[in-house]
Amino acid sequence: MSDLDPALTRAWVLHPDIIRKDAQIRTAAHALDEAVALAEAMPGLEIVGAEVVRLKKPHPGLLFGTGKLEEIRLALKAAEVELVLIDGPVSPVQQRNLEKKWAVKILDRTGLILEIFSDRARTREGVLQVEMAALSYQRTRLVRAWTHLERQRGGLGFVGGPGETQIEADRRAIDEQLVRLRRQLAKVVKTRELHRKSRAKVPFPIVALVGYTNAGKSTLFNRLTGADVMAKDMLFATLDPTMRKVKLPTSGLEVILSDTVGFISNLPTELVAAFRATLEEVLSADLILHIRDIAHAETDAQAQDVKTILESLGIDGETPFFEVLNKVDLLEEDAQQATRTQAARSDGVFAVSALTGDGLDGLLAAIAESLQGLKKREALALGFNEGRKRAWLFEQGVVEAERQSEDGYTLKVNWTKRQSDQFRKL
Repeated sequence: MSDLDPALTRAWVLHPDIIRKDAQIRTAAHALDEAVALAEAMPGLEIVGAEVVRLKKPHPGLLFGTGKLEEIRLALKAAEVELVLIDGPVSPVQQRNLEKKWAVKILDRTGLILEIFSDRARTREGVLQVEMAALSYQRTRLVRAWTHLERQRGGLGFVGGPGETQIEADRRAIDEQLVRLRRQLAKVVKTRELHRKSRAKVPFPIVALVGYTNAGKSTLFNRLTGADVMAKDMLFATLDPTMRKVKLPTSGLEVILSDTVGFISNLPTELVAAFRATLEEVLSADLILHIRDIAHAETDAQAQDVKTILESLGIDGETPFFEVLNKVDLLEEDAQQATRTQAARSDGVFAVSALTGDGLDGLLAAIAESLQGLKKREALALGFNEGRKRAWLFEQGVVEAERQSEDGYTLKVNWTKRQSDQFRKL
């Protein structure tokens, strides 16, 4: 007992491996590794054990079978564990029963990700979105009996809920809090829209970085912008989106580079909804860079997760899209060469190391070529009563020539598709 750090919560990670007939993309061992990495991303935890638990099917009330329950209980007791992280969904009933059986607190995958997001959110919008997601999650788990809802959150809150005798009162309290948070968030979103409109007046193309968490987006962002965004070998190192203006070498083209929150498999539905607004920059991007950790054992499965989430956000394939195979420096020499050869033979695929800078010159040249090719010339006819539209075109700096006639104005413009779309909405 004397060698224990009282400041740390001793935690154990379990990955329930449910046996399925259909082939699974991920191996149980890699899923457990990711679950441990998630746990390590949460400050205040000491991971003292981790294991895969094979299941034919989940027990409706206890998740695990009787024999396995007792085996795990003894292991937890011996290791003096205070918190068990279960890498998967755990129903409120299962959670309550397991907490009683093992005399520990239980946190499922959704709860853990919410805790990490709660710890990392920095912007006003990020904080509000996390609070809304946590309350939505909490509302479904009012059978818990640890601490009351109104206690001060912070640190390892374990997405705590109230006692059973107060379920209805607490449900009303949550609903009222959600209404208040939605109002506050609406004001923040309005401010963001004003900022976006002011940026639109300066027609810089937007390049959005997306990818699985820990793929190296922030390292690439920092190298290209000279910024100091948190970039660690840790899941969800970046949570709030960050934007910087960058002048591309050789071409001199100026672009807005946007670093976004990392994606992850089985992203909690509460967070997909809550973070839709923070990913709006991706929806309005002129070019998307999908950053992949090519050295990761499950890089293909991670890439599929990213594509699935992008599709759910409404990315329809029309936006230009580059695939950036990052961390080539971590591959063996033969694999490095094979990856570079594959990238060289494929359109829109680049093998790079954001850490060393290897391959970035080619990527930047392709970005410049792609974005410069976005502009096209068109002729527009405007009536005398369309002064607002005419003024907007001049504000954007896209008018190359103008001729006045009896009916109005004929203008020759050179603009991007994004500017064209914005003009049609005026």
